[in-house]
Amino acid sequence: MHKDLLRLVRGERAVRRHLAVCLAAAVVAGLLVLVQAEVLSGVLSGRFAPAALTVLALVVGARALLGLVQGVAAGHTSTGVKTALRHRLLSRLRELGPAGLASRRSGELVTLAGRGLDALDPYLSGYLPAAAVAAAVPVAVLVRLFAADLTSAVIVLVTLPLIPLFGALVGMRTKEVTERQWRALAHLGGHFLDVVRGLPTLRAFGRARYQAEVIGRVAQEHREATMRTLRVAFLSSLVLELAASLSLALVAVPVGLRLLSGSMELPTALLVLLLAPEAYLPLRTMGNRFHAAMEGVAAADEAFAVLDGQASAPAVRDAPAGAADRAGGRAPEIRLENVTVRYPGRQEAALENVSLTIAPGERVALVGESGAGKSTLLHLLLGFVVPDSGRVLIDGVALTADDAWRERLAFVPQRPHLFAVSVADNVRLGFPGATIEEVRRAAGAAHADEFVTALPEGYETVLGERGANLSAGQRQRVALARAFCRPGTDLLLLDEPTARLDGRSEAAIVAATGELAEGRTAVIVAHRPAMIDLADRVIRLAEGRVVSAELIGGSR
Repeated sequence: MHKDLLRLVRGERAVRRHLAVCLAAAVVAGLLVLVQAEVLSGVLSGRFAPAALTVLALVVGARALLGLVQGVAAGHTSTGVKTALRHRLLSRLRELGPAGLASRRSGELVTLAGRGLDALDPYLSGYLPAAAVAAAVPVAVLVRLFAADLTSAVIVLVTLPLIPLFGALVGMRTKEVTERQWRALAHLGGHFLDVVRGLPTLRAFGRARYQAEVIGRVAQEHREATMRTLRVAFLSSLVLELAASLSLALVAVPVGLRLLSGSMELPTALLVLLLAPEAYLPLRTMGNRFHAAMEGVAAADEAFAVLDGQASAPAVRDAPAGAADRAGGRAPEIRLENVTVRYPGRQEAALENVSLTIAPGERVALVGESGAGKSTLLHLLLGFVVPDSGRVLIDGVALTADDAWRERLAFVPQRPHLFAVSVADNVRLGFPGATIEEVRRAAGAAHADEFVTALPEGYETVLGERGANLSAGQRQRVALARAFCRPGTDLLLLDEPTARLDGRSEAAIVAATGELAEGRTAVIVAHRPAMIDLADRVIRLAEGRVVSAELIGGSR
């Protein structure tokens, strides 16, 4: 049994009891096959009276009842083990916190605690009972065969080890391909959840379509790993069945010849022919169930690695190639004409009859209470929402929210989404072809180079999911570096970038934002005075309407 699962079972009294009942029922049901063979051979040879068929019926009924008991006990065992393991996992995750699990994606942990531990069912309810039967029944059958016919017993004794030998040879390959399949599944779950959470960021930087292709490739890798596992399982079944069939032939042919020559009695011949297959069957069953159980074993290894604190780092995806340098265009003029936006399921408008003009190169600060419509206005410019009425014009042309438009944008949200890849790959998200020198320059402009170079592997340090191993200010500066790394942008959109930051981080963000806004049209959602001071004009929103617009003294 898996040593860590054995340790867990020993610590759970109810689980230990159910497992003992399951294994005992399986072994007793397997041993009853000797009684069944004795009675059946005796009746067929005429050694027993037909009334002995009643005993045979009782034996068959007892085996069926024991099978039922085994199934119920196995179900309780499996449920108990998975429940205990999930409780321990959740407790461990609470202890570690986000920073302690920085090298793992929550999607991988969800896959592990859900689908992964569910894969323990074939191991606990199938493989373990089969292994117990394989340890007891072949020995009992051999003992009875030695008592009945020495020649047949020797043949079975010599050929019986071939089944576990071939099973072990194939099993080593099975474990390898199953672990690869499990890693592919965990990577698929983790990457998919990471992409879904960061979808607004990906759309803003025009990388959503590329990530859809990445998910397709990851899903293909999982499909190929699954097919490799199935091929190995089917081939191993063929090997085991072939070895067992040839071994049975070596027993059956001499028995038939000896029976014809009169050197062997019919009752003995029937008993040997009925018992010999039962010596090989438990080993074949165990070999077949071994393949179904391997995914659960791989998941258990991963679960106990989390419990023991051995978190493996996710694979680092290479930065996509391509995307030559783009020359920046002229800062755009933005005009909203009687724009109204309503979200589904809400009667009140998020923006109502808003008319607004932002001149080329102008810096505008949007202020107002929560829910006033500031973020909705940004999402309107990003193309995330479409106005119910009115229109948005960019340089006099109706806004078309496509990738070409988003290539002109640099977006820094209030809570930037950082992906579980290296710092460099996070910075170059919107400009995949950026060299490491360009990434460093962007980070330096965003006042991020100092803390990034202090990380264990510098710009190649793999971040935790959503930047779990960085502070809020550091995450915000990485997001600003991402914006600096888009050379062709002429419109800057920021959504409260200094919210919940300390004074030092705020000062760094404000200084970097001022540099980033140079030569660009900028729309900044702001509450803090330092950010508002960067603007040429302050537009106040309330209940989805523009209530005032005022120039700031000394405007640019």
